[in-house]
Order: sequence, then C-alpha cells, then structure tokens
Amino acid sequence: MGTEWKDNIDVADMLERVADLLEGQDAMPFRVSAYRKAANAIASWPQPVVELLAADGEAGLRKLPGVGKSIAAAVAEWVRTGQLGLLHRLETEASPEQLLASVPGIGPELARRIHQELGVGTLEELEQAAHDGSLEDVEGFGPRRGQQVRELLAARLGRNRRGLARKQEARSEEPQPELALLLQMDEEYRRRAAAGELRKIAPRRFNPSGEAWLPVLRRKLDGWSIRALFSNTALAHQQEATHDWVVLYFDKDDDEGQCTVVTAHGGPLDGRRVVRGREVECLAYYGVEAEEAQAPQPHA
Repeated sequence: MGTEWKDNIDVADMLERVADLLEGQDAMPFRVSAYRKAANAIASWPQPVVELLAADGEAGLRKLPGVGKSIAAAVAEWVRTGQLGLLHRLETEASPEQLLASVPGIGPELARRIHQELGVGTLEELEQAAHDGSLEDVEGFGPRRGQQVRELLAARLGRNRRGLARKQEARSEEPQPELALLLQMDEEYRRRAAAGELRKIAPRRFNPSGEAWLPVLRRKLDGWSIRALFSNTALAHQQEATHDWVVLYFDKDDDEGQCTVVTAHGGPLDGRRVVRGREVECLAYYGVEAEEAQAPQPHA
C-alpha cells in the first residue's frame, strides 16, 4: 500500500481501531485514551502526516499534540509498510467470543451462541443483528435485552475519531460556524457526492458487505476545519435518510462541535436545508418571517 493513499483520515482510522481493540481487551484506560487523543490530533492536523514523516521522521510526528514515542513509531510503521504489528496482534488475540462477551449483558456462553448461530464476530455485526431482529432469535435474548444491546452499542460505536460523540449536539451558546458556512459545506458535499468526486470509506457500522459507500469531504472555511459525511446512524437507516442527513464536524482553535443538516418536511421551510437546532436562524436566512411559522422539528 503506497503512502500516497494514507491521508490523515486513514491514519486516524488505524489509531481508532487500535483503541477499540485495546478497550475490548480491558487495557488500561490511559492507554486507550492515548490512542484516541492521537487520532483526534491527526484527523484535524492541516498538514498530511505522511509529508511530516518524510520531512522530519518520527521526531516530526512527536510534535503533534498527544503523539508520543510509541504512537509515532506505530504511525511510521503503518505508513511505510502498510501493516502494523500491534494491530495484527490485537486482532489475533481477540476471539469473536471474547469481543462479544465484552458487551454488558452478554456472558461467555451467550457470546458463543451468537457467534455460532449468527456468524457474528465483530461489534458492528452484533449491532446489525440487534437492529434487524436476528439477535432475538438466539436463545437467551428477548426484546428487552435486544434494546439494551442496541443502546450500549450505539454509545460505544457511535463515538467518532475526533471525540465529538455526545448525547446532544453542540449547545447554541458555544462558538459555531456561521449558518451560511454550514449550508455552503452541506451543498458542496451533496453536490460532489452525487457527482462521484469524493473519496469513499467503508463504515464498520450497518455495513455487513464492507462496501465503501460513504463519501467524505474535508474543507477549511473561514478558519474552521469542517468534515462532512452522510449520517450512518440507526435512525437514518430506519428513516431511509442516509443520503439526506449530512453530519458536519467542525473545530477551530479550542472550539469544536457537530451539527446535522436535513431537508425540512412541512412548515415554512418545507424542502429547504435546515441545520438542526438552528431552525430560527434558518427562517431568517431564507427570508421567512419567524412570527408566521413555528420552527420545524426534523429528525436527526
């Protein structure tokens, strides 16, 4: 695998995978956190780390926030060889049963049955089975336990490489990009995705075939680093909105957050793109009198 294919998102994905496996094997929390922080730093770094490594070696990588000696060596190994010994060892050591049993409510025996009867071997496959109903066909599972697993995995797998997974989106009082900037990013992302111009990744969640279908766009606008992807949540799939709902992750200096842009259905903004949580601003942006309408409540 040539270095030309390893951009910062690829490197961050590799570090997140290491963190996931370490966490699944009950590694020390500080070690898991170190890999997640490094992934966060690399994903948002403006310069390709491949170039940094070529110019300054591992010492250059260690200048990045949260990247110490061992992680710098891991990044260098993966970039130069296309492989990472640590990742291979972690994947080898984690049996499917052990990984499944790491989920609260699933003991070793139940994990064995799930693996044998459904062929489930990863947490992503377990989540898929929990949503399509096949998990409840396994003896020992019922609707209540299935709901518990869905909720637990939504929290565990729903975190993103930049540590922005939250139960609520960024609060309105926190610094955020201008509304026009977000809508501009949303329009460019959907247009270029439709034209097939964007690099696609294969999300681990809700993607049993492993298809690379999810377009990714990263831009620097008005000092904000913004990354756009279609929503890959359970609700987006249930609503058949995976190619309508666009999640934008943004950061600038010490401010970071995320928002979801959707198409409004009904109300004064019907058919228009709306930033969820900022509907009142959208009314003004599109020239709709706020007193004439009640802000819509699109799903997210």
